[in-house]
Amino acid sequence: MDSTPPQFPEDPVCESGGAIPGLGEPAYRLWRYAEQAAPIVVAMPHAGRAYPDPVLETLRDPAQAKLRLEDRHIDAVGKPVAFATGANLLLATAPRAMIDLNRSSEDIDWAMVRGTRPPQTRHSLANRRSRSGLGLIPRRVPGMGELWRRPLERQEVDAWIEGIYEPYHGALAAELERLRDQWGVALLIDLHSMPPLRPSHPQDQPAEFVIGDRFGASCDPGLVDLTMRYLATQGRRVAHNRPYSGGYVLDRYGQTQRGIHAIQIEVCRSTYLDARLDQPSARLPAIVKLLAGLVRTLGAETALMGRGGGFSQAAE
Repeated sequence: MDSTPPQFPEDPVCESGGAIPGLGEPAYRLWRYAEQAAPIVVAMPHAGRAYPDPVLETLRDPAQAKLRLEDRHIDAVGKPVAFATGANLLLATAPRAMIDLNRSSEDIDWAMVRGTRPPQTRHSLANRRSRSGLGLIPRRVPGMGELWRRPLERQEVDAWIEGIYEPYHGALAAELERLRDQWGVALLIDLHSMPPLRPSHPQDQPAEFVIGDRFGASCDPGLVDLTMRYLATQGRRVAHNRPYSGGYVLDRYGQTQRGIHAIQIEVCRSTYLDARLDQPSARLPAIVKLLAGLVRTLGAETALMGRGGGFSQAAE
């Protein structure tokens, strides 16, 4: 029996923007509905798989970099979820190896860049992730070492920011503002995938989903609680902010006082990929159905918030 949820009855309009340097493909695609079911944007900043040949040639181990850095095939989950629920969808097509859209544009390890550079920023929030190797442009991954065969040129970095990073964030900011203006409220679901979490003891069963809200800063607690309880009642193991609380995207767009809320959902790759965590498996349709139900539930509650209502008793 096919467990894929039915499609939303209206076809969305697809827009694209930006350009991946060296490839010519758009940096993102945005699907939106003229008549929206709810004020929700589902975004996937780490789903991109469009690699220019020069990037592949410069990576030390392209195959491993793809497996380790991509939210592997999360678009195979997120796209049918959005299309089934009428949520707007923002999909990055540029790969995280080139530029991490969940980082500040200032979070750069300038030691990996050749050419004119700004004064070094030491031990500040601006470059805190780059010091671990996973800044705006990833430099190293645990267990792999250095990702690149050579230093990157400053003009390469500038072109990636201009062609990929700025258009993606411009589109996301504009869409959230548009929804908030129309509905009085907007919810960003930043959808990611994670490697299987390690058990803390032999009897431990690690979470399959991690919900991040920057420890309460980026989203109304009622929406977060609803998300946690929905997944738990469906028999799924879920954790809150541990080990992933969200990153730059939630910091930037979670503006609860203005009616813009943002949560991060991490989906364990073992729930929808094969044993190698490489290709979609037969378990994927069940995850699509599960998350489509969650998005519908969150959409109803978010719309109610925009009308000045509270959380419905049905959510109890």
